[in-house]
Amino acid sequence: MKSNRIFISWLRWPLFIRIGVIILFLILLFGQIIYVLEPKQFTSVFEGIWWAVVTVSTVGYGDYVPHTPLGQAAGILLILSGASFVTAYFATLSAAAISRQHRYIEGKVAYKGRGHIIMIGWNEKSNRLLKELQLTAPSKTVVLIDESLKEGPLIENVHFIRGHAADDETLKRANVAEAESVMVTADQYKSEAEADMLSVLILLSVKGLNPLAYCIVEILTDRFVTNAERAGANQIIGTSEFISRAMLQHYQVKLRPSKQNGIKLTLDQHVKLLSVPDDLKGAAYKTCVLHFLDHNTTIIGIQKEEGPMISPPLTYKVLETDQFLAI
Repeated sequence: MKSNRIFISWLRWPLFIRIGVIILFLILLFGQIIYVLEPKQFTSVFEGIWWAVVTVSTVGYGDYVPHTPLGQAAGILLILSGASFVTAYFATLSAAAISRQHRYIEGKVAYKGRGHIIMIGWNEKSNRLLKELQLTAPSKTVVLIDESLKEGPLIENVHFIRGHAADDETLKRANVAEAESVMVTADQYKSEAEADMLSVLILLSVKGLNPLAYCIVEILTDRFVTNAERAGANQIIGTSEFISRAMLQHYQVKLRPSKQNGIKLTLDQHVKLLSVPDDLKGAAYKTCVLHFLDHNTTIIGIQKEEGPMISPPLTYKVLETDQFLAI
């Protein structure tokens, strides 16, 4: 029974380790045998081991050669047994490397690093965001989680994990417990309501595994903003609100065209800081946005003492110490 347990334990070892152990055993064994059979030609056990390594690897330097029939017979046995194991060893290593490469491309290899950014969902927004991140933080690793991709994008510093982002197993493979930030983009293949429900579910899963992760989530409909806040979102990007503001801004420019020909409005304008007027202190963010729209100014967020807050909830109460981020 004991020998059976040892044999089963031996079979559980990786194949390349088992083959490597066999090769090492053969080298030591035949190195000792050739030293005993031909002491004049091999003056030490190390010389015998050196000869065994050169012979079994089929290199054949010829610096040590057996001269007696027994020594030559030992060499024949070593070549017939050892060379096949060496070939199998390197073939196993190559197969393991190729298999791991395929597993990596298919998103089956877990990420072991820390301080990374997790991006959930692959779409054109994610693609552009990755390019921007590479410019602003080229050394930062991004772990992309997506279920629709069969193979991950071949982008530098991007580790692909294939799976459902709301599953704990998928998030653990992305090492969400050690992540710095998590960005959740809306699923483009679902309706707006279904996409928002999925984003909130993913947010709950992320916060359950890492409550300290800084989570930025895209919400398409206003009615799910409150749910995202309750789920622990640190920043909510209201896509519909942002697009409506941009369209309104362009429409206002159409009504009041610039006197200078050739000037077009873009969203890359400089952002300015505006103090909170006395009549807007304590008012809801939505009220402030409408107030400034009447004055041809678009508010994109709040500059708080601890940092910027882009597209805060419409119900957010503006503080006296806040400043408006305005275009």
